[in-house]
Amino acid sequence: MTDTAEMIDPVTGEIIDERQLAEQLLAQARVQGVGLVGRGGLLAGLTKTVLETALEAEMTEPAAQERFEEFDAKWGDRYPAISRLWRNAWAEFAPFLDWDVEIRRVVCSTNAIESLNARYRRAVRARGHFPNDAAALKCLYLATRSLDPTGRGRARWATRWKPALNAFAIAFEGRIN
Repeated sequence: MTDTAEMIDPVTGEIIDERQLAEQLLAQARVQGVGLVGRGGLLAGLTKTVLETALEAEMTEPAAQERFEEFDAKWGDRYPAISRLWRNAWAEFAPFLDWDVEIRRVVCSTNAIESLNARYRRAVRARGHFPNDAAALKCLYLATRSLDPTGRGRARWATRWKPALNAFAIAFEGRIN
């Protein structure tokens, strides 16, 4: 935050300084014993909140283009490669904005899938080789079961995916049963 921008508080109408806001957040985190980085840290929480807010917002292509131009005006000189990357990939990114909010949330949450694949690779690497396909499937099954030993993950999965499945069913009528 080298150059501070002024924001207007929507409740009070007062001008808020970015640096002052950041210092208040840091002070509050220290008082509450929250770390700045790492799992459960202030930075992770802020990132999560910003991403969730952006996903839930109705973002259209013109609005996204406007936000990108604001980003480019502020950070483009300092990080020209990032601006160039976004400009070159804009044609692939823009159709993403046409999807429903629930679908966008699922598309952006590939970390769970990547984590599962990493667990599978680790389990297969630890075993080395398998005498037949059934042994390999059993290894993957046990790796999957070890992720949720209590069996309560299925209920959480269903509540997280239900809105997305409904949106997919509407978008791809007749393809999802």
